[in-house]
Amino acid sequence: MSGSREERTPRRGIWGWMLFDWAQQPFHTLIITFVFAPYFAAVVAPDAARGQELWGLATGIGGLLIAFFSPLLGAIADAAGPRKPWVFVFSVIGVLSCAALWFAVPGMADLTLVMIAIALAVFGMEFAAVFNNAMMPDLVPRSELGRLSGSAWGLGYVGGLVSLVLVLGFMSASPESGLTLAGLKPVFALDPATHEGDRAAGPLTALWYIIFVLPMFLFTPDQPRRNRSGALRQGLRQLAATLRRLPSQRSYFSFLGASMFYRDALNALYAFGGIYAAGILDWSIVEIGLFGILANVTGALGAWAGGRADQAYGPKFVVNVSILILILCSLLVISTTRTEVLFVEVGEGSRLPDMLFYAAGALIGAAGGSIQAASRTLLVDQVPRTEVTEAFGLYAFSGKATTFIGPLSVAAATAWFSSGAFALSPNDAQRLGVTPILVLFMLGFALLPMVKARVEPMVRG
Repeated sequence: MSGSREERTPRRGIWGWMLFDWAQQPFHTLIITFVFAPYFAAVVAPDAARGQELWGLATGIGGLLIAFFSPLLGAIADAAGPRKPWVFVFSVIGVLSCAALWFAVPGMADLTLVMIAIALAVFGMEFAAVFNNAMMPDLVPRSELGRLSGSAWGLGYVGGLVSLVLVLGFMSASPESGLTLAGLKPVFALDPATHEGDRAAGPLTALWYIIFVLPMFLFTPDQPRRNRSGALRQGLRQLAATLRRLPSQRSYFSFLGASMFYRDALNALYAFGGIYAAGILDWSIVEIGLFGILANVTGALGAWAGGRADQAYGPKFVVNVSILILILCSLLVISTTRTEVLFVEVGEGSRLPDMLFYAAGALIGAAGGSIQAASRTLLVDQVPRTEVTEAFGLYAFSGKATTFIGPLSVAAATAWFSSGAFALSPNDAQRLGVTPILVLFMLGFALLPMVKARVEPMVRG
């Protein structure tokens, strides 16, 4: 099959593929960013700085596993044909690991099993997305990929928003009041004192994924099965040939490098945003959840708008603007504490730090949704139509294979500022520990001038 074919994928097949983003987004929203991550850092770990370090270590190990296995498994999958079996295998790993997070009780002495579950959840869920994304070019003509990508990202953000509202409104309650954000007692008699509502984010993510990933398996067409004998040898031969000629393709090579850096920075920003707010601004899970709701709303709008803006101004323009916004937001986040805004002291009890952090979250959500939608379109501009599927596989590899850089660099920076010659306070160490994210965004932005758009944008009047 090819994205350029005249025969169109049935609408239910396209919707089935798009629903994968809806199914998977609660993993990023509830586990990685707004509920479980800050709960782990603030309540399970000994202190917030140590929690940020351990979270970076666990998610970084998950990224290292992806880096180790993705070239081999991606080559085999390309040679064998179908992607759904791979999606299924890694979905099982991700679902079981998310469900296991229920056992992360407050103040537990040994965090080993929880950290293993976190690493495997990242490994399984992210790898399932790699093979799902590889199905995208076969669904619509090339001219419609940008709109499909943006719509799918937008739908995913809406799914994350709905799941977050469910957790905050009906499950996660304040230990002091015993009530959820909606002023209700938690459903299923979840105990606020032991944070059962926060821990339930893991099993809810697993159940949500199982239900909403089914349409993709049932209705979305897959590649036909090829001769499996020699698939490993054939796939590795093709991968080796691609990697040999890649450095000579300056624009394509530069785009993969730039996207590797800025996507890793964005993932790290998502992963540590809630942890940072809990440790530096002393936000509760409810406040972080409201922050998450806002970011998901603007993320959905940004993804939808990004998918259409690249038709008017080109995807490279959208990516450039989005990175600049994310750099400014990162600076704002680092310069904001309970008593400072832009490194300038504010009065005690001021709500200005909270308001600016909410504003930064809204912009991060919008720019993050937009850049992810436009990046997939910009990739299509780098290769001939006959190489789109292979390009998406390499794009996935270049992004997923380095997902450990952001988390591990944050973990290392936090540990460095916490000990040795610096030995800063936990708050200052946590604050300076996220500076590698800013560096990664700048590296990605520096490589973009070498990236060319093969298709000129059509600016509408």
